[in-house]
Amino acid sequence: MTALGDAVSPADTRSHELPVAGALYTRAGAEAYVASVCFKHGPPRLLGVELEWTVHFRDDASRPLDRATLRRALGAHSPTTVDPDSPAQPLPSGGLITVEPGGQVEISSHPTESLTELIRVTETDRAYLSALLAASGLRLGDYGLDPARRPELLLDVPRYNAMWNYYGRINGDGRIMMAQTAGLQICVDVGTREQAAARWAAAHEIGPALCALFANASHHLGRPTGRASQRLRTLLTMDPSRSRTSPSVADPAAYWARRALDTPLLCVRRDCGDWNAPYGVTFAGWLRGAAPGTPTSDDLKYHLCTLFPPVRPQGYLEIRYLDAQPGPEWIVPTVLVSALFSSDNVVDRAREIAAPSAGLWQDAADYGLAEPLLASTAARLAELAMANLGGFGLDPRVMNLLTSVLTRRLGKESQHSSKGPAL
Repeated sequence: MTALGDAVSPADTRSHELPVAGALYTRAGAEAYVASVCFKHGPPRLLGVELEWTVHFRDDASRPLDRATLRRALGAHSPTTVDPDSPAQPLPSGGLITVEPGGQVEISSHPTESLTELIRVTETDRAYLSALLAASGLRLGDYGLDPARRPELLLDVPRYNAMWNYYGRINGDGRIMMAQTAGLQICVDVGTREQAAARWAAAHEIGPALCALFANASHHLGRPTGRASQRLRTLLTMDPSRSRTSPSVADPAAYWARRALDTPLLCVRRDCGDWNAPYGVTFAGWLRGAAPGTPTSDDLKYHLCTLFPPVRPQGYLEIRYLDAQPGPEWIVPTVLVSALFSSDNVVDRAREIAAPSAGLWQDAADYGLAEPLLASTAARLAELAMANLGGFGLDPRVMNLLTSVLTRRLGKESQHSSKGPAL
């Protein structure tokens, strides 16, 4: 693996090779491409969510799911990874269904300029999906980690087969992440060039407290893990090269471009055969000839979607660290994050509040709100968010849900006098 910041010599242009559409020959060119596609600058306007759930049989949550049952349940909404002949119809309010390697189902919303509209269309699609599965004897899971079943690869597609092989060389956490975890992903704009560094930093710094507040993955393989969120712990340890947290930096686009190129390849797309990548070869190494062929901008774009950090830049900031929430409770963390990014002043204040607990990712996974600093930070961030909801025009039912869930969750702070054991 190359050191952070190492560059390919400008002379290494491989001019003897036949031209390849979108070919990349230098590290500088590849880094410029990453920065341009991962950080889209402009005034913050849009919000989006991706809701992910494990799927279970209603009569027995521990019964293994199979692809045929899931295909029948989803019908015309099945993605082509489940049914190659499916029309992959969107849900009634426009959300798209994808299916993860272990059969987890995900709704990806269209971005909206209105939080109330985002809640309306996404909750409509969630209720529709829930009813669709129920008609086939299935239900959406309530937790961020499958509490009972063992990890199994449900989908036979080249990308997932290559990932499964890759993670088999590292540890069991990567396969658990692939097949058993379910997250709530909240997407906010990067902002203008002047705002980008602060918004990037805030997305990370509020993370441990919000993870503790919404921890929802304490059981696995039929027993308690001793952790508030085994899912978060799995995310942090499965493959540090692609899942570690990122620092607060003055130029996040340049940082991310360097990091992306220094991350090992997870898979390499091919027209036929397997997609297994040469183990340990980074994208920068591929540029230097450590793997066959000439990488293109499309290859690099695909490589970017195989990085799984807690916050991933996708042209916007994809906040990936929160556990899935039961039923409509996804609305609560979505509202809080939206409010905390509602203005530059609120972003700055959120960073001030979060600063003392900003690095406590492992404690958030292990102890949740039993960690006193995380508990107090979470309460103060929730208070800041609730004080900045005036411009959103939220429905009274949403406000009641916010109050109910936050009261219940923050009440746990007083139920723990000390940290519990982390197994």
